[in-house]
Amino acid sequence: MKNFSVWISSMRLRTLPLSISGIILASCFAAFTGFFNWLICVLAILTTISFQVLSNLANDYGDGVKGTDNKDRIGPERAIQSGKISPKQMFKAIVINVIISVGLALFLIFTAFGEQYFFLGFLFFLLGVAAVVSAIRYTVGSNAYGYKGLGDVYVFIFFGLVSVIGCYVLYAKTIHHIVLLPACTIGLLSMAVLNLNNMRDVESDSKSNKVTLVVKMGIENARKYHIVLILLAILLSALFGVLYYASIFNLIYFITYIPLIIHLKTVIKNTDSKLLDPELKKVALTTFLLAIFMGIGYLM
Repeated sequence: MKNFSVWISSMRLRTLPLSISGIILASCFAAFTGFFNWLICVLAILTTISFQVLSNLANDYGDGVKGTDNKDRIGPERAIQSGKISPKQMFKAIVINVIISVGLALFLIFTAFGEQYFFLGFLFFLLGVAAVVSAIRYTVGSNAYGYKGLGDVYVFIFFGLVSVIGCYVLYAKTIHHIVLLPACTIGLLSMAVLNLNNMRDVESDSKSNKVTLVVKMGIENARKYHIVLILLAILLSALFGVLYYASIFNLIYFITYIPLIIHLKTVIKNTDSKLLDPELKKVALTTFLLAIFMGIGYLM
């Protein structure tokens, strides 16, 4: 039971609500436009969760074998860092998770497109392969892009554009303009979560030669960058509400701006990046709630 709890911890379940935010939002818009399918919804959520768990395990493995996760790290203790799971055991878990992720992705693609939409199915297969490779290469290998300040690009593409727009295409087999601004919003807020993580770990990352975007630009510029990410997400989502307004219920997600603004005040006043850890959960959950409220608002 003790070992089981370590594995559960290594999967970092607290990251899962953020990862499925785009899926929930896209599913609501699919229902709004008349294309919703329960089986696609369930499979999309399961596939996304498997990709996120794969990313978390690979992150633990990559940072663990490189020595990035050490006594200087501020966040929750990692599995390899603690010595409770060996690199060999983690590598086996990653392989198993790759098999599960690919299996779920193939099932999802066939369910969504079948033989009728072969080109789209093939395109999404390539996208699934890219997602698996990207999840692993974030911290694993000598050319891990997470060590070159490119993590933000990955997060915006996969947590924002692919998650929302890609999921909508699974339902509708076409792109609808209604999902573009929400996709960018979720992508920007996901980038903000990553930026918070990197701001928190800036000292340990710098010592370990993990060159995140925060390490590159410095903590003060990273704070300004963070403010821009949050404000731009609010601006784009508010613009979406104006452009697609049909009922006052559409705008219920505006209430999520309150915790985001409070969060910004905390970041602006912060003088010790190590104290930013609680803010990660707040922004992640706020993003999750924004996705739910924005989606439901257009179904009311």
